[in-house]
Amino acid sequence: MAQEYIEVRGARENNLKNVSLRIPKRKITIFTGVSGSGKSSIVFDTVAAEARRQLNDTFSTFVQNFLPRYAQPEADAIENLGMAIVVDQKRLGGGSHSTVGTVTDIYSVLRLLYSRVGQPFVGYSNMFSFNDPQGMCPNCNGLGRKIGVDMEKFLDTSKSLSEGAILFPEYAVDSWAWSVLTQSGLFDVKKKLKNYSAEEMDLLLHSKPYKVKTKVAGKPINLTFEGIVDRFTQKYILGDLKSKAERTQKLVTPYMTLGPCTLCKGARLSQAALASKINGLNIAELAAMQVDELIEVIRAIKDPVAAPMVESLTERLQHLVDIGLEYLSLNRETDTLSGGESQRIKLVKHLSSSLVDVMYIFDEPSIGMHPRDVHRLNELLQKLRDKGNTVIVVEHDPDVIKVADYIVDMGPHAGSAGGTVVYHGSYEKLLQAKTLTGKFLKQITPIKEKFRSPTGKITIANAKVNNLRDVTVDIPTGVLTVITGVAGSGKSSLINQTFLRQVPEAIAIDQSAIGVSSRSNPATYTGMLDDIRKAFAAANKVNASLFSFNSKGACENCQGLGVIYTNLGFMEEIKTPCEICGGKRFKDEVLAYQLNGKSISDVLGLSVQEALEYFTLPEVTRKLQALSDVGLDYLTLGQPLSTLSGGECQRVKLASELHKEGSIYVMDEPTTGLHRSDLGHLLTIINRLVDAGNTVIVIEHNMDVVKNADWIIDMGPEGGHKGGKVIFKGTPKQLLSAKGSLTSAYLRQ
Repeated sequence: MAQEYIEVRGARENNLKNVSLRIPKRKITIFTGVSGSGKSSIVFDTVAAEARRQLNDTFSTFVQNFLPRYAQPEADAIENLGMAIVVDQKRLGGGSHSTVGTVTDIYSVLRLLYSRVGQPFVGYSNMFSFNDPQGMCPNCNGLGRKIGVDMEKFLDTSKSLSEGAILFPEYAVDSWAWSVLTQSGLFDVKKKLKNYSAEEMDLLLHSKPYKVKTKVAGKPINLTFEGIVDRFTQKYILGDLKSKAERTQKLVTPYMTLGPCTLCKGARLSQAALASKINGLNIAELAAMQVDELIEVIRAIKDPVAAPMVESLTERLQHLVDIGLEYLSLNRETDTLSGGESQRIKLVKHLSSSLVDVMYIFDEPSIGMHPRDVHRLNELLQKLRDKGNTVIVVEHDPDVIKVADYIVDMGPHAGSAGGTVVYHGSYEKLLQAKTLTGKFLKQITPIKEKFRSPTGKITIANAKVNNLRDVTVDIPTGVLTVITGVAGSGKSSLINQTFLRQVPEAIAIDQSAIGVSSRSNPATYTGMLDDIRKAFAAANKVNASLFSFNSKGACENCQGLGVIYTNLGFMEEIKTPCEICGGKRFKDEVLAYQLNGKSISDVLGLSVQEALEYFTLPEVTRKLQALSDVGLDYLTLGQPLSTLSGGECQRVKLASELHKEGSIYVMDEPTTGLHRSDLGHLLTIINRLVDAGNTVIVIEHNMDVVKNADWIIDMGPEGGHKGGKVIFKGTPKQLLSAKGSLTSAYLRQ
């Protein structure tokens, strides 16, 4: 059968320079190139956008009102498209009611299973849903958590009641509430709380209201004693705390915390649902198991009625294992997943689909994957292709690029210096090509020979967050420490959830999105626009707010957007340049003011490189230099952040933190979205930070970064509860000969 192609002619989205190319159908095509070279512009903004727009056009105009709208891409022609399924890096989010089980629909099948074969029978599948009023725990509304009393702050169990064991000021020794409690005759006031029996402690915390006879001014009086936690809950948690005086709110808030629901113990479901069991286990116990263990429990269900549900569950759970997420549990909340985990979860939905001739489009699916797991991803991409689908991937990882049937390399550089196809063809020929990708694919980074000596250490002691197994480890200061390990091994739990809470002054540069809107740009995000506006104001003796397109200086016709949006009902919204300001965003009177021969609009049109030559203001040049240092000298100061790629956004964030004087930097996978040619930039910045006396901690899978570390902490050995231990700590050279470390094996390769 003759090879068919998707034809793209004259594509001009963003920085694309009249690009024409043919993408082979039913093959794996990988788009690579430096960050900002135009990969996303051609794959997502051109091919995917047009495929989705044309699919939406097949629905009635009434239905189109409810569908997302896609603008027609700027291109002469895009032909032979299939239905597009885009699997991107956007985090799943979804709040506390969204879990791995609900988002993959596995929990829906599990609910059906319990409604059919669970004993005793409690009703239909919605009785097992924590998002349905019939199934949710009435105490916490299906959240599994409730605001309660923080017992560590509320009680000091090493003291007796007479020594002030109750730390909440209302029960201070000799206070009214303390007198009622101690005169109740229920407690030994000299006995330390740690020596109380379970019954005595329960009485102290949760006793029902109890009449106490006492004397006030010589007269007998009846007072009511109630368990101290129940009284606090009634008064401040169930009662509206916001209605209390501000002083009371400040006094009470430190003693409150979000803890497991006292009724369902965090299981989220009603008592009736939790009573229904299969082989001695209820649905919440199954949802709390790791996927690889849950499969075995599901396979052991032999009831003939359950057969189709067991088959469906094992198939879907196996997909999670195949994709390297066997360490997750179904009750894991989706907003706690990383970008890479979110992307792989989205993939699971499509693996059991029998649709063929679909166009699957992936955005760096190897993100967050240890080299050990990349082969699983490759097998998956090949499986999708072999079913008869077209697979298009934007990727930097050399191990993923190797499995491509066809490669399109964009470049030669980024921004206005990119936007063209510099190579297309096989992997073997790419290695001979004189492009940045071809050059860096052949390059091997040597392991560092000399290591910096630590200036001190910060100890993480007895960490037990998530899967960490009572971990105690020293983080050396004044050096570059890299935290490695397979996905789910406990890297983020150790650093993001333990270390950062312990060291709140550390500067954290993570993968969370930066506020991206058409009104936000590199100049506003890094804060340099404030200094630029002040300089314009001083030079022209006018108010600084005139030089903001979000304030007084905005063109009144377009409110400083530079474009006019026209709503055409069910059709695509039309965006046209503002005819008054011509897209410059400012009023004419503002554009008349100049600084060194340029208007504010001219300045926002400068690239970082040009701006460095133009400005002499030290506070502005420092921030511009930081943007240049992270390899973003091609960006213009006024370019909307909404047009930047994920890798570019993270580097803007990195640049905005670089000029701060902080002694500890924590970076979460800073190589995300970075081409190998940009890695040198990143390592230069990191080394410069360390050489200036800072401590840098990096969570990373990229072996080039691992080779450059002074100290490595390797977590593992596996993910989930098979991980959570420090399996190696030392230099990269020592890691080479480490036994039992998966990272060691890939470093040797």
